[in-house]
Amino acid sequence: MDWYELTKWLHILGSTVLFGTGAGTAFQMVMAMRGRDPKVVATVAKNVVIADWVFTTPAGILQPITGIILVYLAGYSLSAPWLLLVYALYTIAFLAWAPVVWLQHRIRDLAAASAASGQPLCKKCLRYYRFWFTLGWPAFIALMGIFWLMISKPHL
Repeated sequence: MDWYELTKWLHILGSTVLFGTGAGTAFQMVMAMRGRDPKVVATVAKNVVIADWVFTTPAGILQPITGIILVYLAGYSLSAPWLLLVYALYTIAFLAWAPVVWLQHRIRDLAAASAASGQPLCKKCLRYYRFWFTLGWPAFIALMGIFWLMISKPHL
């Protein structure tokens, strides 16, 4: 396997982990919040936070590194229009994801406090969840756009 193939494999693996973990943890959080059981939400949010640090963060760091190496090895210009769009979409995904990380920590902590006190989820927890859910859409759509651009490499 040459450097290009190895880097491409790492890039595809990273995108799969990034997208798959995001979709999987989002599904788990949505399902937990639908039940409104503070114990369930606290447990799921705890696991979502762990998954973000173990899977999403390393994959998110790997993507631009392997991407730039691939651009160089394949001979593309860093300023190719389709790549400029990729950079913009990746920035959107990151800007949506960064506050999501903070919100997940807060949802976890608020749900754990509600569970410990035997109270239902507080309004702040539900508000943070709605914001978390809303921010997930631009990140999801941006990553879908990046997948399309990586596959099609359109002449823009």
